[in-house]
Amino acid sequence: MLERMFKLTERETSVKQEVIGGLTTFMTMSYIIFVNPSIMADTGMDKGALITITCLSAAIGSLIAAFWANAPLGLAPGMGLNAFFTYTLVIGKGIPWETALGVVFISGLFFLVMSIGGIRERIAQAIPVELKIASTAGIGLFIAFIGLKSMGLIVANPATFVSLGKFTPTVVLGVIGIMVSALLELRGIKGGMLIGMITTTVLGMIVGVVDLPTHIISMPPSIAPIAFKLDIVGAFKFALIGPIFSFMFVDLFDSLGTLIACAKEMGMEDEDGNILSLGRMIHTDVASTIVGSLLGSSTVTTLSETTAGIAAGARTGLASVVIGILFLLSLLFTPIVGIVPAYATAPALIIVGIYMFKNLKELDLHDFKTALPVFATVIMMPLTYSISTGLSFGFLSFIVVHVGTGEHNKVSPVLWAIGGLSLLSLVV
Repeated sequence: MLERMFKLTERETSVKQEVIGGLTTFMTMSYIIFVNPSIMADTGMDKGALITITCLSAAIGSLIAAFWANAPLGLAPGMGLNAFFTYTLVIGKGIPWETALGVVFISGLFFLVMSIGGIRERIAQAIPVELKIASTAGIGLFIAFIGLKSMGLIVANPATFVSLGKFTPTVVLGVIGIMVSALLELRGIKGGMLIGMITTTVLGMIVGVVDLPTHIISMPPSIAPIAFKLDIVGAFKFALIGPIFSFMFVDLFDSLGTLIACAKEMGMEDEDGNILSLGRMIHTDVASTIVGSLLGSSTVTTLSETTAGIAAGARTGLASVVIGILFLLSLLFTPIVGIVPAYATAPALIIVGIYMFKNLKELDLHDFKTALPVFATVIMMPLTYSISTGLSFGFLSFIVVHVGTGEHNKVSPVLWAIGGLSLLSLVV
């Protein structure tokens, strides 16, 4: 049955190879179980429900990838997108979390429309590569800043806006967590960020700043406080065009880039270099985003950690079945997840931020026409505490620089439209 369903022989793989690949992907992405609820709980959403919803949305997304696309993809709430949801929309703009979920749902519907006839890919191709890379690097810097703030290493200062915090026991534990996670990542140990979080939490128990869990295993918290509470009507506002666009833009390039990288790693290309089954993989991303928003999650997308499982041998949807099952089993251990403090999850934010930021190495910043919009995108995200603001400044500066130097051909009609939306977003 597994052979017929997942075409193991055709993909030159085996059940054992798929199980190993699925387990590897789960280990590298399982930090999301701890980090996502920690971030989104800052909106006032129930943290227990968020733990359950994070596991459910990841399991459902991965199972859709398994049975619809037959691809070894691991899906979960996307890093950066959850930060945008929390700190830009809900906290920054004062939008109720119910309305913010409506924004995610609408962006998912637009994804669905754009995925028809390859519109999504054509839009992606129209965006300059430097802005794609800059957006990823800027989001990395943004979430790393959130991590430093969460652990207390960076604090507010009325004179200088930010300054170094005091080295309290929790800050020291957070720093230890960063060092442990970083060293494990450098050694190529799978699940390094997860191990770093567990280490930091256990040390917190030893020094008495983390309470021991009352249970190890229990039934997962109810999703009732959050599930199906999204406000779609409230999200249909002119002022929310910018946030909807930002969700679309970030997920558009993040997921598309990840999917293409995964497909190339698996050898899923035809003679002309076209990616086989890319449409179904994109539809998986779209469906997961819509389902996730209904449950109460920020945008669910294919995580880049998927490449770890593919490198370990995963080639079919059977690996995604393994990922989905492991996320469902994680629901039984929610008492442990619930005690993990913010300073223990902060190191994971910082490490992920570093991985995203290092993409800047692909750019030649000697050319000022490249350096200016890239710098504007990257620096404005953490300084304004807003991904959408950084994107807007990046697009507008790119247009101004190239039009001002007579390179009108570098600004496509799609880019002009995006620039208009960016300007509108800043003004509104």
